[in-house]
Amino acid sequence: MRRREFITLLGGAAAAWPLAARAQQPRKLPTIGVLGPNTSSLDSRRVGAFVQRLGELGWIEGRNVAIEYRWAEGRTERLAEFAAEFVRLQVDVIVTSGTPPVIAAKQATSVIPIVFAAVGDPVGTGLVTSLARPGGNVTGLSIQATDLAGKRLELLREVASGLRRVAIMANPGAPPAVLEMAEVQTTARALGLEVLASEIRRPEDIAPAFEAFKGRVHAIYVMIDGLFGINRVRINTLALGARLPTMYGHRESVGSGGLMSYGPNFPDLWRRTADLVDKILRGAKPADLPVEQPTKFDLVINLTTAKVLGLEVPPSLLARADEVIE
Repeated sequence: MRRREFITLLGGAAAAWPLAARAQQPRKLPTIGVLGPNTSSLDSRRVGAFVQRLGELGWIEGRNVAIEYRWAEGRTERLAEFAAEFVRLQVDVIVTSGTPPVIAAKQATSVIPIVFAAVGDPVGTGLVTSLARPGGNVTGLSIQATDLAGKRLELLREVASGLRRVAIMANPGAPPAVLEMAEVQTTARALGLEVLASEIRRPEDIAPAFEAFKGRVHAIYVMIDGLFGINRVRINTLALGARLPTMYGHRESVGSGGLMSYGPNFPDLWRRTADLVDKILRGAKPADLPVEQPTKFDLVINLTTAKVLGLEVPPSLLARADEVIE
């Protein structure tokens, strides 16, 4: 073979190599970025329900869809970092829960779809334009936090007879807290209750708050917040030590020693989040998917905690409970 012909043949083969290599490379799987504000252990039941529902819809993790998990572990400053990382990874959709994570994701991208599994008041906090037509790149499920405040206080009063003063533990750094706190205070006044508001911005604020509660309140209303979820055992230990009944918005804190909770069934919300993600992966736009409302609500009572506090839970209330922990 002549030298010129050999070089021409070699050059042609070299040009073909990148094409062959590209043809052999597997296609990138659709990728879901899960931005968790809490820890993986705290949210395991919720995320498990999400992944299970994805499988029922035909999306099998590792086979035809990839899921990237990032856990902020209650540190809100990490939310923006993880959201930016998802943008760099070019995920196809970001799934999260809670107002601060959605804000972080929304500030990081106006293009990648964002689906929230649970947000207290998405319209009031400006995350969506309206429930019916969210607009932009964000949609999900609302947990109606302000609507449930009155019901929680009424349930707390059923158990804590003689309840006259209640403390509210809120993280003012979370936008929904301001809205829910106003609703709790309004409802409390209507029920003839006095309110002591306690602002908790970091774990170090928890113990001093309980010092301030001594002799001043008869029960504690703990708002839904990642900070409180991460520190639920500590809060419950201090509450039991102070002999103060607690009301929460989710089951996990009652399982860790809290007295009772009333709120949406969070695993169900995460299952329904998978339905929205499925639609988006198949081409739907978040702006066209209405924000949905909870359909399942759980009342959970910890009888062991009630006994430690010396409280008698009325049989009528036990009969209405969805779960009784003994």
